[in-house]
Amino acid sequence: MSIVTLSNEQVVELVKQLPVEQQVEVFRLLLLQQWGMWESLSRYGSNKARLVAQERGYDWDIMTEQEREDFVNNVVHED
Repeated sequence: MSIVTLSNEQVVELVKQLPVEQQVEVFRLLLLQQWGMWESLSRYGSNKARLVAQERGYDWDIMTEQEREDFVNNVVHED
């Protein structure tokens, strides 16, 4: 069996030529391959946000979504 070497650009162009259903299947496969890493990073971020909020006298779990956004924005932009 022969092996064909393709550049990233060529692979992307080939995927674009697939029918939508097959593009979705490729996307699903790629997403599932990365899911564990994403889930781990998401869990780490959530835990870190709770810890930083607690250190500053806030309870992350009872904050509204807007309060969380404001809190993160303040932490990111503080000197």
